[in-house]
Amino acid sequence: MPVKNQVQLITYPDSLGGDLKALKQVLFQHFSDVFKGGVHILPPFPSSGDRGFAPLTYLEIEPSFGTWDDIRAIGERFDVLVDVMVNHISRQSEYFQDFLRKGRQSAYADFFLSLDKIWEDGQPVQEDIAKMFLRRPVPYSTFTIEETGEEEKVWTTFGKQDPSEQIDLDIGSDKVRQLLIDIFNNFKKQNVKIVRLDAVGYLIKKLGTSCFFVEPDIYEFLDWILDLAKSLDIELLPEVHAHYTIQYKLAEHGCWIYDFILPYTVLDALIYKSNVHLYSYLKTRPQKQFTMLDCHDGIPVKPDMDGLIDSKEARKLVDLCVERGSNLSLIVSNEHKAEDGFDVHQIRCSYYSVLGCDDDAYLAARAIQFFVPGIPQVYYVGLLAGENDLERIKSTGEGREINRHNFSLEEIEKSLEKNVVQRLIKLIKFRNEYEAFDGEFTVLPSATDEIRFGWKKDHQNCQLLIDLKTYRTVIEYIGETGEVLEYAL
Repeated sequence: MPVKNQVQLITYPDSLGGDLKALKQVLFQHFSDVFKGGVHILPPFPSSGDRGFAPLTYLEIEPSFGTWDDIRAIGERFDVLVDVMVNHISRQSEYFQDFLRKGRQSAYADFFLSLDKIWEDGQPVQEDIAKMFLRRPVPYSTFTIEETGEEEKVWTTFGKQDPSEQIDLDIGSDKVRQLLIDIFNNFKKQNVKIVRLDAVGYLIKKLGTSCFFVEPDIYEFLDWILDLAKSLDIELLPEVHAHYTIQYKLAEHGCWIYDFILPYTVLDALIYKSNVHLYSYLKTRPQKQFTMLDCHDGIPVKPDMDGLIDSKEARKLVDLCVERGSNLSLIVSNEHKAEDGFDVHQIRCSYYSVLGCDDDAYLAARAIQFFVPGIPQVYYVGLLAGENDLERIKSTGEGREINRHNFSLEEIEKSLEKNVVQRLIKLIKFRNEYEAFDGEFTVLPSATDEIRFGWKKDHQNCQLLIDLKTYRTVIEYIGETGEVLEYAL
């Protein structure tokens, strides 16, 4: 099943109306001819934290969201994409709960990375930890085994709490691989077409390395899971936030990749009214990518943009984003900060808000995204031109909630009346339906304060022109009878 070269929606199972039945209603009623590329439903599984990213199991749907019947019903009209957090599973999962009771006697003991799998005597060495790309102060949590009273330290890459809610899986274990086979077989049964491999970069733990995207070890797993997915006619999308050269290696390996460079680079072009960084990036960029501007986390900065940005310039852009209401996710380990201390991992915001709620600037950003080669994804908050949700940050204490507003059915109806949303939907339809996007892409000669892109296939061609001084955006294209038409966004 080839991935469709059309626009996809990204949404939580409960963010558009409250549950999967409401999501289906919203999709069928308002967007049946809009998201022809499919729908990425962020984790709909039972979870104990991180808004779905600490799954207890992949074999069930969280009852408050609905059932697999609801996923299959959405899948009848839209290709469905879901996540597998290949690196970890919930502390509340039956597997880890059994380990907490029985320790090494548990049938699931081999699922997890007790520290003697890393250090021979099971004692962590600070010198090794200092080299690692950390997401929390130390990469392990300590638990007491109920039946023996013994302490067990197990690897936990993620998690704000201590002990962590997200327990790393030992990907070298045959039992873990069998679990993945069971998960993928169930996905096939439930009409899932694409699977995003979340946190895949953290899978390999190897002393003396950053424990992030460890080569060549990572490729053995990727080859194995690519073969598994292919056998079930499922497409894979590995999710790796890393130096852009690592993304390029994944592309060379035949994988779909995420364009995590584009969101920051588009923001830079629109704010500084210059195409220089964007055009430079497009010269070397692989084409087999999923593109995005916004998502449930934030605009990637480090390590994704390392080598592509100057940290002093980046600091200015980040400060402007903070002035416009954004908050920041920061790098934990000193070794992975810039020499001058620049440590911004992600800028958390609504993309509409970070562009000053300027409709023309926002549509220019989407036009760039849709014209750059790749499968465009639009996050549900961006679809509805949602603004920074500061109330959710206050009520949850989680900075990422700034861009995770839950829309009621009434709020969706109201948002659809906004001029900017109707203009965006029209642009999505053009991107879906104009056949030149399956042809050849060209960056056309232009002044530095303009964007000019072209697509050509057979007799069809279209050109994008953006005046970065005013954000006026126009698409010129050849109509069905050969006439030259103009579409001003």
